[in-house]
Amino acid sequence: MNESKPVLAIETSQSLCSVCVYFSDEIFYEMNINLKNSHAEKLFEATDFVLKSSGVNAKDLDAIAVSAGPGSFTGLRIGMSAAKGLAFGAKLPIVSVPTFEALALQIANYLKCDSDFFIANKVNVEELYFAKFQVKGNSYIFAENLGIIKRDEFGKRIKNTLTFGNVFPLDGKIKNLCAPNSSFIAKWCNLFGEKLKVYDYDFLEPNYLKNFVVKERKKND
Repeated sequence: MNESKPVLAIETSQSLCSVCVYFSDEIFYEMNINLKNSHAEKLFEATDFVLKSSGVNAKDLDAIAVSAGPGSFTGLRIGMSAAKGLAFGAKLPIVSVPTFEALALQIANYLKCDSDFFIANKVNVEELYFAKFQVKGNSYIFAENLGIIKRDEFGKRIKNTLTFGNVFPLDGKIKNLCAPNSSFIAKWCNLFGEKLKVYDYDFLEPNYLKNFVVKERKKND
């Protein structure tokens, strides 16, 4: 990434609506709104706030980094649409940042090297997004690839391993941290995103990991 230019980062994969103008770990401007279903209303307000606070114009950014999922279907669509609109207007590339990896990067900053941890977030009443990571330095590696598991398998899989996510707590074992701050979306982008820059983003889509199915309610006869 161009170290002389900041990145604008967007996180909307869960209830957290987070936007950041990121220069470095030491210098960034971030706004976090933890309010369910607030993304459509608050995202552009937060974006305008961090841009004005940092004194940066959109055209002076290096790229737009957006949390790409998996996560809330609606939240991801809102974030990706906003990123496309901002990028198109300022002629900037977009970097799609894998949400679980950005969250793993954030968690790795606070755990000892070689620590194992899981991230588990709800897909629906029966399924979970699920991955296992191991801390390496101030970063992470996958110990078990991201996928979808049945909820009834969950307790057997995590055992006594530290777990983060929005799954209903089992004996208080689950840490309620299910989405990264936008500053870590930006940090992931700076570390790993140079080759992921996309200018032709008309068909760029979030990583839903699971097809969205609209269930039709049955009418009573």
